[in-house]
Amino acid sequence: MPTKSGLRIGTILGIPIYLHASWLLIFALITYALGIQFTQTHPQWSSTQTWTVGILTSVLFFASVLFHELAHSVVAMYYKIRVVSITLFIFGGVARIGREPAKAIQEFNIAIAGPLSSYFLCASFFILTLLFPGSDALVALGQWLAQINFAVATFNLLPGFPLDGGRIFRAAVWGVTKDFTRATRVAGVSGQLVAYGMIFLGAWYAAVRGDWQSGLWLACIGFYLQNAARESVAQLAVRETLAGLRASDVMNNEVPTINRNTTLEEYSAEVLRTGRRCHLVVTEDRLVGMMNVQALNAVPRDEWADNSIQAVMIPRERISWAAPEEPLLRLLERLLAADINQMPVVTVEGEDGAHVVGMVTRDSILRVMQTRAELGNPSAPGNGARVVPHRS
Repeated sequence: MPTKSGLRIGTILGIPIYLHASWLLIFALITYALGIQFTQTHPQWSSTQTWTVGILTSVLFFASVLFHELAHSVVAMYYKIRVVSITLFIFGGVARIGREPAKAIQEFNIAIAGPLSSYFLCASFFILTLLFPGSDALVALGQWLAQINFAVATFNLLPGFPLDGGRIFRAAVWGVTKDFTRATRVAGVSGQLVAYGMIFLGAWYAAVRGDWQSGLWLACIGFYLQNAARESVAQLAVRETLAGLRASDVMNNEVPTINRNTTLEEYSAEVLRTGRRCHLVVTEDRLVGMMNVQALNAVPRDEWADNSIQAVMIPRERISWAAPEEPLLRLLERLLAADINQMPVVTVEGEDGAHVVGMVTRDSILRVMQTRAELGNPSAPGNGARVVPHRS
């Protein structure tokens, strides 16, 4: 899956929509292939008509992929699961959600929504060809989009995690065994088997049938699925490693703080002296805001001596913070979703009693994971420690 969101092109239902750089490649390839195909099947068309229909068909194909991902997202939001973003990339699309479903039935419904939406589009485009049989352009466009949406839906139903079919399979195993961990491991193995099957099929297409284009594409998808399935098992290991831990278990009590009346000139000297790029702004241990180098650089240097931190700091209302009792896995997911490296740990007493008690960073969580891995994860089942189940 893409590690970076890419270019933001809009928002639908409150969900940011991104185009990954790899999307440009596949869009160009599909448009070129469609142009060649329409030239061969409709030689009477002019070049302008051929490429206009080809480009429009490509745009509608990726709109179909977006519709598929939106179907997943709408069901996820119905279950109060936040959808972070949707990204279109070389292998289609991916919707990032803030947490895993809490129940097997939720997993099933979210997963099945995608293929059902693609089958719906398949039927819709096929009906379009029946309504306008006299239009060669609409018939060509509708037939291709009906076929490709049918192929997308059917392919996604393969029981290979993280394909929709793999998630449906995990939901089924989860529902039968009542064990999310076992279901994820089984789905991960199934995903790798499907991936190896696609790699083998791609090699067969290339070596036996001489179809190098299809063979290479199948092999690439297989390698992508293999990597994604392996990552799902790795994420499960993270879940097991962090089970039972809270923010208070890993927080650093030495929190870099600064007074809100400090001038920006004095703050810059503090940053240069300590190398710390982020400080919490407190008044009598009460959190009132956050200051960092980015906010400092937003102010012209010749104005630093005349402005205080209070004038440019990030106010408390806009700061993400954690409670001491928050499960560490959920906290890590929030850090990753917001793409931030650290989060203050705060206790709240009354309306204005937000007291900073520590700071959790990605590095501190990583150190805990490494230590537990070296010691064989003492909190894992069977090692004598109590495990608090948590499904984020």
